[in-house]
Order: sequence, then structure tokens, then C-alpha cells
Amino acid sequence: MLVTLIVIFVVGYLLIALEHPIKINKAATALIIGAVIWAVLALVGDFEPRLDHQLLEHLSEISSILFFLLGAMTIVELVDLHQGFDVITSRITTNSKVKLMWVVSILTFFLSAILDNLTTTIVMVTLLQKIITNTKDRLLFVGMVIVSANAGGAWSPIGDVTTTMLWIGGQIETLPIIKAIFLPSVVCAVLPLIILSVRFSRSANPYLQKVEGKKVSSGVGFTLPDWEKKMFLAVGVSGLIFVPIFKSVTHLPPFMGMMFSLG
Repeated sequence: MLVTLIVIFVVGYLLIALEHPIKINKAATALIIGAVIWAVLALVGDFEPRLDHQLLEHLSEISSILFFLLGAMTIVELVDLHQGFDVITSRITTNSKVKLMWVVSILTFFLSAILDNLTTTIVMVTLLQKIITNTKDRLLFVGMVIVSANAGGAWSPIGDVTTTMLWIGGQIETLPIIKAIFLPSVVCAVLPLIILSVRFSRSANPYLQKVEGKKVSSGVGFTLPDWEKKMFLAVGVSGLIFVPIFKSVTHLPPFMGMMFSLG
């Protein structure tokens, strides 16, 4: 039976890795792998009443991660819907490529630690599409955004899906990971930033043609009052920061703190 389970697992992961060539969604493959493996355990193995308990226990661990991520993404979407990110992006008005690179990278580095690296990347790339018209320059900026987002998300327990899963599972704690990873994360973000800054400073055109403090479009079709934008940004960010505090004080699973912040 063990060999059968290993074969199913390996074949399934090969299908996930070959998602694009075979044109089968990896989510569907993963769901099938999970169901088939548990079915083999129930039908072929020595079935015991505790198998059902193990399945539910395993499901509870996955569900806690899903509740956490869904709550975090909903909070970010609410902030974006109420144009909260405009408060930050509207203040970026420099015409210098080097200055803009540093501002965007630093902003991405710290935002990704709070929002998560994927969400921050989407927000910043949307901003860059509006303020940088040159495709080659924009791709360099986007590359730096991805580097900064991953570096910033690494030192925060809620900044990256991997660290979030480890944090929820109890493998890492908030303050130790910040102390251990913050400086290496800064180095990972600053070194490529310095290299690109030198490249831009030697460029024949070190300035952008036009940079306006344009907002990241929320898609609502109208402009909200400044007080409402600031309120939702403050409440959303405070709610996300509150989650590790809630866990430390109550010792309850992190998704409970996220559900509270979402409410």
C-alpha cells in the first residue's frame, strides 16, 4: 500500500509541475490526489475508526490556513475598494528614476510584511503601469518590486504564505523570526536596488518623462472622501498588525484573530 501511495503522490506532483504543457489546472490535480490517497487508505489499508479522526484533524489544519488567508485577502480588498491605497500612492510624485526606484522598493518592502507579498506586488505593479510608459524601464521596476516584496514578506509571519503556514503550525514565533530574518531581508532588497540605481544614474535618460500621483484604480467608478480612504487604510492595516498580537495574548489559532479583524 505504501508503494501505491508514493506512486500516486509522485505522479500527481508531476502533473502539477506540467500544468501548462498538459493544460490541466493544478488545483484540480491536487484535489484529486488528496481524495484518491485517502480513499486508498480507507479501502486498501487496515481501516480503523481513527482514520476518520485523522482525516478531520488534517482538514482542520488546512481549514485554519484557508480561513486566515481568505480573511487577509478580504481585508485588503475592502481597503482597495474604499481606495485606501490612494493615500500612499498619491504621494509618489518624483520624476527621477533612481528616487522612484527607492521609494517604490522601500514601500513594497514594508507593505509586503503587512499585506503579504503577492497582494503588495499586484498593488505596486498596477501603480507602475500608470506612471511608467517605457516598457523596458517598467519591467526593471517590476523586477525590483518582486524582489522587495519577497524580501519584505520573509521577515514577517503574515508576509508570505510559507511563513504564514509555519507560523500557524507553531514552527516559528513572531519576534524570533523578525529578529533573525529582518537584516538578511534588508540586504536581499538593498543590494539589487543599489545595482539598478547605479545603472539608472549612468543612463542617458535618468529621468521619467512624467510622474503623477495617480491612484491605483479600485474599479468603483467614483472618488471617496479623503477621511474615508484614510480610515479604511488605518483600520485595515491595524487589523492585520493586530493578528500576531491577538495570538500572543490569547494563544488561540491565528485565524481567530484574522476573523476578529475582518469583522
